[in-house]
Order: sequence, then C-alpha cells, then structure tokens
Amino acid sequence: MYNKVILVGNLTRDIELRYSQGGMAIANTAIATSRKFTVNGEKKEEVCFVDITFFARSAEIANQYLRKGSKILVEGRLNFDQWVDQNGQKRSKHSVVVETMQMLDSKGDSQSGGNYAPQQSQAGGQQQGGYAQQQPQSYQQPDNAQQQSYGQNKQMPSSSSIPEIDIDEDEIPF
Repeated sequence: MYNKVILVGNLTRDIELRYSQGGMAIANTAIATSRKFTVNGEKKEEVCFVDITFFARSAEIANQYLRKGSKILVEGRLNFDQWVDQNGQKRSKHSVVVETMQMLDSKGDSQSGGNYAPQQSQAGGQQQGGYAQQQPQSYQQPDNAQQQSYGQNKQMPSSSSIPEIDIDEDEIPF
C-alpha cells in the first residue's frame, strides 16, 4: 500500500510546539491550499484546510522558522485520528504527518528558505546546520539474491544536470 501526500500552501496559524514525555518535539499547525476553476464561465476558488504535524528535529525547525502565512511545501502521510469528545461523541479527522518540508518564502520574507528532511541513517542524508542534504539512496540486494538481476543499474543524474524550474509567483494557485 502507498500513503503519500504532497501539499503546497500557507500556514493558517503559528506553530504549537510541545514535547512528549520521552523528550521528542511535536509541532502542530494547519495549512491552507486552494484550487481555482471555472464553472459555466464563472471563476471559483475552493480552499482546503488540513492539520499537519511535525515530529523530532523537523518540529523544532518549523517552530523556529515558520509563522502564520508562511508558504511551505510538505510531503508526508495521511493519518486518521479518532477520539471521544467531552460529550461522549465519537470524533475523527484526517491530518498529515510531515516527513519532509520545503520553505517557499523568499529570503526577504523569512529568516530562512530551504529544504529540511529529518536525518535518517538509511536515507543517506548529511546533516549541515539543521538541514539534511539528500543524497541518492542506494539499494543492496540480500546476499542470497546476488545472482538474480531485476533490472539494469541506473545512475541518478547529477544535481548539475537537472534543470532548475523557475515558477512565477502568479502561477501558484494561492
């Protein structure tokens, strides 16, 4: 099964940072995304509000650099929360658990702009100043599968050969 969510939008409130009993940082906020479309010649806009949660170092980074209105791209997984409210009613909602984020504000709009992905030993990231630079991930087959080849070895293109995309601010739908 595959559970991947990518959202681009603006934060609707400041980060709420707290720590678990084990000392892990947990940050909560929400993101607003929008979609513009035309129905029978009439232009309409649909806004979607989604709660998002950051954990560990990414929660601390988000708390330090993001504020209400900050533009951000987040990648994560959809999570279904269930609880019983004070009146005994069963409640539920979907939220996104953030795995990586990219701050989209220009450098003049915020203290920092850039990518952040939590450092994970299997991801091959190198920690630099609180930010992880992602390296291409390699996969080694188990010893008993060395004789079998499931495809040709493909090299990732170098970062210098990947073209940079220049997106005009007016092209972003929010």
